[in-house]
Amino acid sequence: MLLANWTSANPDCCKWAGVSCDNSTSHVTELHLTSSKLGGELNPALLDLKSLSVLDLSNNTFDGTQIPGWFWNLTSHLQYLNISWNHFRGNVPDLLTNHAALVLDLSSNNFTGSLPAVSLNMTALDLSDNGFSGSMSWFLCRKPMKLEVLSLGGNLLSGEIPDCWEKWGSLVAIELCHNNFSGKIPPSMGALTSLQSLHLSNNNLHGEVPESMSNCTELLTLDLSANRFSGEIPLWIGERLSNLIIIGLRWNMFHGEIPDQICGLPSLQILDLSHNNLSGEIPTCIKNLTAMITRNKSNRTISYKTSKGCFFDNIELTMKGAVFDYSTTLKLIKLVDLSDNNLTGQIPEEITTLIDLLSLNLSRNDLVGKIPGNIGAMNTLECVDLSENRLSGEIPESMSRLTFLSYLNLSYNNLSGKIPLGTQLQSFSPSSFMRNKLYGPPLTNNSKAVVPTSNSVGEDVGNGNKVNWFVICMECGFWFGFLCVACPLILTQKCDSCIFSTLKSLRSSFLTFLNKCNLL
Repeated sequence: MLLANWTSANPDCCKWAGVSCDNSTSHVTELHLTSSKLGGELNPALLDLKSLSVLDLSNNTFDGTQIPGWFWNLTSHLQYLNISWNHFRGNVPDLLTNHAALVLDLSSNNFTGSLPAVSLNMTALDLSDNGFSGSMSWFLCRKPMKLEVLSLGGNLLSGEIPDCWEKWGSLVAIELCHNNFSGKIPPSMGALTSLQSLHLSNNNLHGEVPESMSNCTELLTLDLSANRFSGEIPLWIGERLSNLIIIGLRWNMFHGEIPDQICGLPSLQILDLSHNNLSGEIPTCIKNLTAMITRNKSNRTISYKTSKGCFFDNIELTMKGAVFDYSTTLKLIKLVDLSDNNLTGQIPEEITTLIDLLSLNLSRNDLVGKIPGNIGAMNTLECVDLSENRLSGEIPESMSRLTFLSYLNLSYNNLSGKIPLGTQLQSFSPSSFMRNKLYGPPLTNNSKAVVPTSNSVGEDVGNGNKVNWFVICMECGFWFGFLCVACPLILTQKCDSCIFSTLKSLRSSFLTFLNKCNLL
């Protein structure tokens, strides 16, 4: 435990775990008490630490504690304050007194109310995953700021995103995802020429992406997912934003073809265009995405740089049929997701040159032809989903060599023949191959996973049992005869309640008769 040596037997507090002191004065300058199982009320003795510049109380157990007013006075001289992941509650007052370049992290608590005004000297502000509400107009358009990181995701903010970003020219990262923002992307965002990371996902934004955003040439991450953006994917994304590592445009209303210009992004590792209205063929120039070809041997993280160091980037991705939020491991992910569009034509053989790809999802399109024969060369693949297309032919033998494959879905196609032998493909559920014309393990009894055709009308496709039309006609006749008798009585108000009380027993007798005749 971190505080185990905080005892009178060890009177030199500068030697206590989590404590740093000035070498010349022995004054406490830093307290790193993250994950120390601290709880209860905050102690005002913190105000006595006049030389304190760093205070980290994150991930403790101050559940439901309201921050006392005196605590916010610490921000006047701190350079770093982190009280995230504590479930603190209450409002946050305006923080206008700090003289240092403050990094403030209040994320993952239960703070409510309007966004606080902050000092011009603040460098990074993280208020994400709280309950802040209302507009951000007054917060954003008040006066020019030196802020480099602004994270307001996961709140209840609403209204339009204000069009006064030219006042925030130092911004490197913006995270406004998971709020209730509406309207369009304001053109003034194009003035943020130092911007490296932009997250606007999971809002109610609409319209086209403004061309002014082409000035944000330092962008590494562009995440506009889960909105109502429309129009064609801008050509300038591939022409001007040459540093992009992540493109997230899923769950929007983009239409048209996938522009060839995207193939000119040498650093692109994540291309997620799923759940749109894109059409045309998959561009063969996809082979030019060199970051998906080169083996990733470095320990470099996907992060953005500020004057206070580097911050990890993050994004939500669909992998193996589920949505995950990736941050510190994001550098390991190389993904192409074009699922749920209107793409046509064949899967280009060139896609198999992306030998460092981790996940390939082309499901729910209108793709035809064969699975590329050289797919086995993509030997780092862990996830392949080609389901709900019109693919035909046999499963390539090379697919059995994908030894890292842990998720596979080839269902609802026109594939035929025997499933290639090899421990990898046989380890998957039969549902991975259903509604095709395949046979062999893991399909039981060498039975084929047949695609339903017009000949199966009159059959229960789910369990293969034939529908007994004779029984259905007999039962319909029963009800018709009953109603012919009952309706006149009802209309003349001669009907007695006993008619309805005997209904159940009559039908039961009728079904018993059918059973005895072996008709059910």
